[in-house]
Amino acid sequence: MDLNSASTVVLQVLTQATSQDTAVLKPAEEQLKQWETQPGFYSVLLNIFTNHTLDINVRWLAVLYFKNGIDRYWRRVAPHALSEEEKSTLRAGLITNFNEPVNQIATQIAVLIAKVARLDCPRQWPELIPTLIESVKVQDDLRQHRALLTFYHVTKTLASKRLAADRKLFYDLASGIYNFACSLWNHHTDTFLQQVSSGNEAAVLSSLERTLLSLKVLRKLTVNGFVEPHKNMEVMGFLHGIFDRLKQFLECSRSIGTDNVCRDRLEKTIILFTKVLLDFLDQHPFSFTPLIQRSLEFSVSYVFTEVGEGVTFERFIVQCMNLIKMIVKNYAYKPSKNFEDSSPETLEAHKIKMAFFTYPTLTEICRRLVSHYFLLTEEELTMWEEDPEGFTVEETGGDSWKYSLRPCTEVLFIDIFHEYNQTLTPVLLEMMQTLQGPTNVEDMNALLIKDAVYNAVGLAAYELFDSVDFDQWFKNQLLPELQVIHNRYKPLRRRVIWLIGQWISVKFKSDLRPMLYEAICNLLQDQDLVVRIETATTLKLTVDDFEFRTDQFLPYLETMFTLLFQLLQQVTECDTKMHVLHVLSCVIERVNIQIRPYVGCLVQYLPLLWKQSEEHNMLRCAILTTLIHLVQGLGADSKNLYPFLLPVIQLSTDVSQPPHVYLLEDGLELWLVTLENSPCVTPELLRIFQNMSPLLELSSENLRTCFKIINGYIFLSSTEFLQTYAVGLCQSFCELLKEITTEGQVQVLKVVENALKVNPVLGPQMFQPILPCVFRGIIEGERYPVVMSTYLGVMGRVLLQNTSFFSSLLNEMAHKFNQEMDQLLGNMIEMWVDRMDNITQPERRKLSALALLSLLPSDNSVIQDKFCGIINISVEGLHDVMTEDPETGTYKDCMLMSHLEEPKVTEDEEPPTEQDKRKKMVSYQSCF
Repeated sequence: MDLNSASTVVLQVLTQATSQDTAVLKPAEEQLKQWETQPGFYSVLLNIFTNHTLDINVRWLAVLYFKNGIDRYWRRVAPHALSEEEKSTLRAGLITNFNEPVNQIATQIAVLIAKVARLDCPRQWPELIPTLIESVKVQDDLRQHRALLTFYHVTKTLASKRLAADRKLFYDLASGIYNFACSLWNHHTDTFLQQVSSGNEAAVLSSLERTLLSLKVLRKLTVNGFVEPHKNMEVMGFLHGIFDRLKQFLECSRSIGTDNVCRDRLEKTIILFTKVLLDFLDQHPFSFTPLIQRSLEFSVSYVFTEVGEGVTFERFIVQCMNLIKMIVKNYAYKPSKNFEDSSPETLEAHKIKMAFFTYPTLTEICRRLVSHYFLLTEEELTMWEEDPEGFTVEETGGDSWKYSLRPCTEVLFIDIFHEYNQTLTPVLLEMMQTLQGPTNVEDMNALLIKDAVYNAVGLAAYELFDSVDFDQWFKNQLLPELQVIHNRYKPLRRRVIWLIGQWISVKFKSDLRPMLYEAICNLLQDQDLVVRIETATTLKLTVDDFEFRTDQFLPYLETMFTLLFQLLQQVTECDTKMHVLHVLSCVIERVNIQIRPYVGCLVQYLPLLWKQSEEHNMLRCAILTTLIHLVQGLGADSKNLYPFLLPVIQLSTDVSQPPHVYLLEDGLELWLVTLENSPCVTPELLRIFQNMSPLLELSSENLRTCFKIINGYIFLSSTEFLQTYAVGLCQSFCELLKEITTEGQVQVLKVVENALKVNPVLGPQMFQPILPCVFRGIIEGERYPVVMSTYLGVMGRVLLQNTSFFSSLLNEMAHKFNQEMDQLLGNMIEMWVDRMDNITQPERRKLSALALLSLLPSDNSVIQDKFCGIINISVEGLHDVMTEDPETGTYKDCMLMSHLEEPKVTEDEEPPTEQDKRKKMVSYQSCF
């Protein structure tokens, strides 16, 4: 591609590619795609995006095409790879001038230079780093900034390489430039600190931007550039200096406004300082040991004393708390139970920790966490009043939850309390003692303090197991507090019911549960929505608990279910509806068929909710989960839900519909339980199976559920199902068997075996294309025992239940193997007898024995020759299934069942499904 003649043409096409008119846009994109592999195309693009007189959109597009070309064609082994000559020219052109005036384009150019550096630096591009170092020294502000931006992206990219050879190259690079990077950072930092008081906001922002970029470079070099960084004086000097720099920057925040670009950049720089420490601690815990004392002193002073007042901000406090938490929890700093087995490095770090976390320090941290950071803020209380559902979502883990202060303080409290529980337990118990009895509703501060202490007691529930008589506390203190109905007491009502939920699985006497259920019924009628939602959460924890007893719960079931349904109708946020639905699902699951009298209202409401949630797939997932438990609870009566249920299954399992990405797994589970509880097949239920073929083609992790669904149809209505779908299903199975795992093969064969078992006449005919594969596997001695066992089970059913079909199959296989039928039959019997030990299930061993015994009446000499082997495995099979009757002392076949034998279902067991009954009927008929 001639550059001079091509530049005009490419520029014209790029201009067309920025058009909003698709008639112009599409042909231009096609043309650019064709040029991607043309020699000289990327040189033209370089000339275009470095020409600052051209339209910004055109230059932006040229950069993007260049960047994509690096990914596709820069490697030597890539198809249509760029020539070495052109790459050399491009590398030189990329670092000729760092003078891009547009920030967004400058960033893209820096990124694409980094992409090239990842592949070529330093071997093919040794001049890159020296050029960048020289460029960041120039006095021109724009050139300096762009070079520094590129320096950062190159460093970041090279630091991310993980091969040993690449790591060695980066170590060498870091050692060579670290001193310069430190000097550069110190220079820009000092410049910023001098300019803060000048009042020149543009100059302050410019120097702060360079400080931030140079610190980003240092972060990558420090964390990723050294094997043993503690042995490098420059590295440790930089890290020790961070604390003083942090203090300087925090003080600067006093003189910078709270709502401008400078403030934003300043806070980002402060956070970056903490990220350097956190990353270094994560990657080099033992090299961090000399920094433990200073880190703890700095963080604790700014977070838990008045030193931080007026200069700290929420994200900084979060980072400091994370630093404390990582030091407290760090596995490298925890000695073994036998101190002699611990490394000297571990013992040294542990010694520093223990020296810092003295009783006064731990006590102060604990008290400040509870009495300051756990307090509900004015902002939170306002949100409670104005947006109660939003408040509950934030409290239970909204999108910004993990980055906010409250969860961070709670996690820090849990970790410190766990690590130093012997010291802190008496402190928390003392705080509890001071709050006995009711609290004056007029004293809001006292109410919030009690809320905070109760929060701490809930978070430390497992640690306080031996120290708190929770049952007495529940009866004497907590239960009366739940009965205070004053509006200002609602934070405590909500906190107390939450607290009980935290202790329910730790220490809560079963006899007290009726009292708790009574309280839950009352709180589900509370005037405050937040209290009701929190009560629903505790109810879920209660019914999920191991010691839950249905008999204690049933007297309250109707009231609770009704109130939960009313709550579901009242809430409007998607997340809250999902939460309440999960609670309802748990209740339905635990009480099972006992729910039937009370679900009418929910059954009528779910179709409306499904329609309203068309744009909210996660809410629809919650509805599917509820439907699963509802169908299980209703059993055969779930047939009344089919007008709503079956279209839901149809949509959720249709891979041509976009929502299937979210709904498929739960939709398949609902499909399965619907089949298992269906009393009879309906045309609509049968029609849904049209969705199955594409699902089998996906070969996803849901394949096991798909096989269960197919088995469900076979047991539900084998004749109608097989006549309608067996041909297509057999084709899908044949394709699957070519590429599926051993476990998958077994699942396919079990479906075939069930079809033969349920329908001995139609089954072999419908799955005839698969049976030669089974026969061949037996003859050739399939090496996987579990597959061989399934092969023998399938063939055993054919031989025992459909002799004429077996004869035709034997004849077909004799032609394929070019053998006599008798010879082939003899080989099969010999292999069958030899591999009988592959079969571990008694029912399959009995089946094989009966199948081979069915051949003995024949006067075929080949069969007679195998008489001893057949009798031998038959006797072994007989021993497997015979058990002694304790009453009569005689032996009987343990697999023979009578219609009079009905297994007893205990209270804790789920009643048999309709499919269980169908399977039992099939077993009555076959006895194996």
